[in-house]
Amino acid sequence: MPIHLIFEGAELSGKSFLMSQIYPILESKNFTSDNFLNGCFWINSDIGIFGTQYGTKVIQEYIKIAEILKGKPILFEKFHLSDMVYKEQSGQEVIDYSAVEERLKKLGFKIVLTVFEENPALIKQRLKDRIKLYPHYRRIAKPPEYYIKQQRLYLDLIKKSSLPYKIVKLQSFSEDETAELFKWLSIDK
Repeated sequence: MPIHLIFEGAELSGKSFLMSQIYPILESKNFTSDNFLNGCFWINSDIGIFGTQYGTKVIQEYIKIAEILKGKPILFEKFHLSDMVYKEQSGQEVIDYSAVEERLKKLGFKIVLTVFEENPALIKQRLKDRIKLYPHYRRIAKPPEYYIKQQRLYLDLIKKSSLPYKIVKLQSFSEDETAELFKWLSIDK
């Protein structure tokens, strides 16, 4: 069965970086076309969906998409845990996604949870880097305590998940930090 992963974690925790390390390996091992990058499907969604009125509906559609694409590796950047965290942080009713997890389990999905050291200086630097890359992020930027609280919500939720998961702490975005994940996934670099 191909590798199917959901990357979850607080904002600024390194999900995109980690995905960028895994994607080219999976894609190059599974492609079948000289015209398309069809060896791995990377599906990215940001907080414009999760935590809003669209989250639950989009998650249901993403599962349908995963069922269509299941013959190749799939990487989702954020999914049901993100919807739950963003709803919790904005004071909305949190949805029970146990039925979603059962469907994901049947497809062989695993969760990779990225975390950071709860260091306000580190978070401020990552936030500064994010805003430099994406100036529009300034509109929703929060103090470090917000991201720490967000991370703690993810850590609580991952323990309740029925899906296999791996927690990856990213401090310096180095190969040493990703080695254990590659081993867990049985991926050779």
